[in-house]
Amino acid sequence: MTEQRFRRFQLPRWTFPAIAVVVLVALVGAAARDPVAVRRRAQAASSETSRSAGATLSTDATVVAIDRLLAASRLAAGVEAAAAADNLTILRRLWLALAGTIPSLEEIRRFEADTEPGAVDRALATLLSDPRSAEALARRLASPLVGEEKGEFIVFRRDRFTTWLADQIGANRPWDQTVRDMVSARGLWTDTPAVNFITQAAANGVIDADKLAGRVSRVFLGARLDCAQCHDHPFAAWKQGEFEGLAASFAQAKLSPVGVEDDPARVHRIDRTSVAALATAMTGAGRNVPPRVPFGAEWLGSGGTHRENLAAWVIHADNRRFDRAIANRMWSILFGKAWHEPVDDIPDPGPASSPDDLLDLLADDFREHGRDLRRLIGVIAATEAFRFASTHPDLGSAEGAERVTATWGAFPLTRLSPDQMIGAMGATTSLQTIERNSHVLTRTIRFFRETDFLREYGQVVDSQGGSLPATIPQALVQMNGKLAREMVEANVVTATGRIAGMARDDVARLEVAFLVALTRRPASEERELLLPLLTLAETKGRGLEDVMWTLFNCPEFSWNH
Repeated sequence: MTEQRFRRFQLPRWTFPAIAVVVLVALVGAAARDPVAVRRRAQAASSETSRSAGATLSTDATVVAIDRLLAASRLAAGVEAAAAADNLTILRRLWLALAGTIPSLEEIRRFEADTEPGAVDRALATLLSDPRSAEALARRLASPLVGEEKGEFIVFRRDRFTTWLADQIGANRPWDQTVRDMVSARGLWTDTPAVNFITQAAANGVIDADKLAGRVSRVFLGARLDCAQCHDHPFAAWKQGEFEGLAASFAQAKLSPVGVEDDPARVHRIDRTSVAALATAMTGAGRNVPPRVPFGAEWLGSGGTHRENLAAWVIHADNRRFDRAIANRMWSILFGKAWHEPVDDIPDPGPASSPDDLLDLLADDFREHGRDLRRLIGVIAATEAFRFASTHPDLGSAEGAERVTATWGAFPLTRLSPDQMIGAMGATTSLQTIERNSHVLTRTIRFFRETDFLREYGQVVDSQGGSLPATIPQALVQMNGKLAREMVEANVVTATGRIAGMARDDVARLEVAFLVALTRRPASEERELLLPLLTLAETKGRGLEDVMWTLFNCPEFSWNH
């Protein structure tokens, strides 16, 4: 009887093959889905906004003031300005700075299709509204905000913090509101990601107030108050007591089963070390330190927790250091070199804002426009300095190079960071842009490739964005690493294979290879030198592999210029 029931409900033999066919068709359909069409529909809704966002910045009063300031500096030093960079070079700079990669062939074709004046400004506006920019900027800012250390996994989630920061940037939330949340938020590090700014300083269940005070002063104020942690600052006016008072603002913060919370009974105690402790009577040589700020005491908030009061002070409209610090950091992200270096130790502002101080010009504009990061980026990118060529006749001598560099007479040459390098390498393996709407298999392969490469390649900048020297192992990884081999291999899915099979002739193949790898077309000398690699090769694929390997390993690929 049981066997008869089983046979009665047994599925027909063709059922499982049919299900397999349906699943296969679904997968093929997903793989064949046109990601370009998806992106175009998403971009269409904001196209008019993009057109208006970048249309007037080149003539904006702040941009004009910055251009005049730098022109006067060059005139005084006897430095001629470099020629203007071509639009594709500027496009590459924008993508490297804001998206952490170079534009794909798809993006280049779209950009070149816009032949109306202001194409660069529109490309910038579109890029700023792209989630990839928010994600890349969040990764860049997360390094100084929460450091490179892994932290305690139980209480610190770097990925949650970075994703949250990307969401704030993507929504164009005012920077001061984002910073206020970092300094004062309460809750679990998982469902309130902003508190990871606090928990990154936790060790053995204790929040290090000194570490947080140093982080706040360096990132949000552009000042190294933590150099006064053990004694008065040897080169600046900061006093040890001022740093101790800043650290005391974090003494109330503690870890609990409900996350980060503030306990009014806790104080900052200085004995042999600085610790947070209950406010009990002191014995011996120790002392309790109340919250204190090194300047602008009238800006402190009142009625909140110590952290809330400190956050109000940090972002206060009269705290010019706050706006100058982020202006200098954004200048560094776009140019690869800060206006003032090191980026976390900028000069004190004068008693009043000065039209002769570039950071004051940027900071005033930033504050007047609601601390809008997109606006700040747009202003910097619209300056003449950002759109100069990186070549200059005076760069051939040490003295001339020093004068050109000091007056921003040419765009500075900077090495790509590992994130930018892997982003650029990824862009050269695909003719289409790889982003969140790309096929899941494509994104998964790219993720593991990036992870392996970053582990092998290592860092080229420190946590504050300062350059580190190049190493021979890094050059070897770039030349002979696994990703390098996979990137130049000519097959049906790589850009190399598709260019070899689809371009009409060798001249077209070489041009597309240059666009994909270097975001430009070959010069006549380069064409004459490299065309034989294609014309004399056994197969078009093998010849293009040699060309792509050559372009990938040339210095131009590894530098922002």
